[in-house]
Amino acid sequence: MDSVTQVLLGASIGVAVMGRRTALWKSAVWGGVAGLLPDLDVLLDHGDPILNMIRHRAETHALLLLTLFAFPMAWLVSRIHHQARLYGRWWWALMLALVTHPLLDLMTIYGTQVFQPFTDEAYGLGSMFIIDPAYSLPLLVGVVAAFRVKPMGRALRINGWALGLSTAYLAWSALGQAWVTQQARQSLQAQGLPTQQLMVTPAPLSTLVWRVVALDGERFHEGFYALMDGDRPMRFVAHDRGARWAAQNADHPQLQRLARFTDGFFKVSDQNGKLVLTDLRMGQEPAYVFSFDIGPPLQPGQAHPVAQQQSRRMDVGVGLKWLGQRILGRDVPPPG
Repeated sequence: MDSVTQVLLGASIGVAVMGRRTALWKSAVWGGVAGLLPDLDVLLDHGDPILNMIRHRAETHALLLLTLFAFPMAWLVSRIHHQARLYGRWWWALMLALVTHPLLDLMTIYGTQVFQPFTDEAYGLGSMFIIDPAYSLPLLVGVVAAFRVKPMGRALRINGWALGLSTAYLAWSALGQAWVTQQARQSLQAQGLPTQQLMVTPAPLSTLVWRVVALDGERFHEGFYALMDGDRPMRFVAHDRGARWAAQNADHPQLQRLARFTDGFFKVSDQNGKLVLTDLRMGQEPAYVFSFDIGPPLQPGQAHPVAQQQSRRMDVGVGLKWLGQRILGRDVPPPG
């Protein structure tokens, strides 16, 4: 999820765990700091855009490492506020603020390496978009209450309800994804399309519209489903995956990295003699967040050049207008 939401989640958890034991602003501030810390890995440069993408959400998002880091962090915070007797409670608050960061990231499709250092496998449920106001706004209300509402008991109740509501929304997103997956399989089967490799993720900013991608050998099929569509069959559009280019360059290290990280949801294209790799999971045709120029096909013994990221963004106004129409169940084609 976005870093602002992670700060709000950490602050809300800090307030809920510390309760009346310390000033609410202290627990909110330190919880927010703990909620932000895992994302500071974006400041690391691994020398290549593809490596930067793959190495994000790695060790700094490992559940074990974050749990261990909570020990010295709790010691430091408890000493700063002269609350050594509250060390154990501070550990619980900061540990939960730290580990819920990667747990929340698991709800997105990006891929989070929560079991580092034992494996670098990246996991992602994909039931949440990286920014979703329906999840973040309740947390904001709870954190603001911790700073502004008196008495303390009322602020704690508001924060508790806000935290519970946002958590319930996460559960809804998983149920909604399961429902849309069932609808997508039915539509794909009715149209004679494969369902073995299927990805279902929410469209931007909401869980009311969902994007479906089904892989089919040399092609992938993209469709959208809004909850207001009811039983209306989904319409899919086929696009080329560049399977020929992928097969011819199967030994390319950059292609191998992206193929593993995306679980196969990528495409390859040739643009003026250069290979371009695109992550199909984030974005929609033809605008994707992660697209990389990796240079011409490699010759035997040749070192691969540094990739060049060339993201393509959809026009925000056009995209929001389409999203609003789809939320209402109107069967309009996506932009592009």
